[in-house]
Amino acid sequence: MSEYGIGLGSNIGDRCGHLIDALDALAALDGVAINRTSRVFATPPWGIEDQPEFLNACALVEASLSPEVLLRACKAIEAALGRTPAPRWGPRLIDIDLLFCDALAIASPDLTLPHPGLFDRPFVLVPLMDIVSGRSVAGRDLASALGALQGTKAAQQVRLDFEGTQRMAARF
Repeated sequence: MSEYGIGLGSNIGDRCGHLIDALDALAALDGVAINRTSRVFATPPWGIEDQPEFLNACALVEASLSPEVLLRACKAIEAALGRTPAPRWGPRLIDIDLLFCDALAIASPDLTLPHPGLFDRPFVLVPLMDIVSGRSVAGRDLASALGALQGTKAAQQVRLDFEGTQRMAARF
């Protein structure tokens, strides 16, 4: 079994419901168990700023699947939940990203682990730090990476979403 960090985000429709549906679909996969989920955080859009705010969360998952197989399963879940092709960083019904897998480093045309944006995106680091402490990924301390972003506008705008957190806690 391998431990994966997974990031989730949604900014269209029932955003928290989409996060929960994605986690339910992940948990239903053979060889996958969700060990822990973060609280839900409201975050400003990244890349394209003229769009609705996101809800983001992270999960720690144990899986017997390879990173490539789990990535394909995540993309299939996104499609099954209704995600359609859209501009990069544009609005999305659901986004499921593999953030890391154990201590693996992968750089292929289809998959890069750790996720290339992991260390510079507060909307990923804040919920991830909610469920891990003292963790390093690829030799970088996650708390230090988050600390380096604390003064940025993007980090200051990440805030706890109480309703989403309550809904998530009721499910997981």
